[in-house]
Amino acid sequence: MLVLVPDIDEAIPLPANAAEALPELTREEEIQMRARTIKLISDLTGTAIIPSKENVDEAEELARQMMDDPKKRIEFSKYPNETMAYLAGLIQQSNCALVEDLSELKMYVVNKLLYEVEHANSAKERIVALTKLGEVDGVDAFKKRSEVTMQIKPIEEVEKELLQVLEGVEYTVIEPKNAANNA
Repeated sequence: MLVLVPDIDEAIPLPANAAEALPELTREEEIQMRARTIKLISDLTGTAIIPSKENVDEAEELARQMMDDPKKRIEFSKYPNETMAYLAGLIQQSNCALVEDLSELKMYVVNKLLYEVEHANSAKERIVALTKLGEVDGVDAFKKRSEVTMQIKPIEEVEKELLQVLEGVEYTVIEPKNAANNA
């Protein structure tokens, strides 16, 4: 029997444990990673993940904490799989990360306005939501635009064009009234 031993580089340090080997994750990345793992295990074992009322309340409270204090580091490992799966679903449903910077807040506002447009009870509500959506920076549906075209020309060409304009100007000399009386 042939035994293969891989070549091992000598000067490459190995991590002390699995946690050290993992890259730093944002809260949202960690939640999504945990949710994918929970889903995979659920699929492999055939066990459905059905959150209880308590799990739902816990996930909603976590989401509120994350929005109230975006810098706070939450220990997700102490929560049950059902809570984490529901939390991941809340984040995914709004199709954006919980707000950490203004671009994420803008994305959240746009998503909510789109939701309101699609689920409005009346045409008036739909128009109000569409108007607000059109005013969002980047959508700019109602923004007045003006364009300025710059041309870069050699100085000789600019001088030639100016001379042509000046030659086309008609001059009339108007003498001041005081000068005519003094003469």
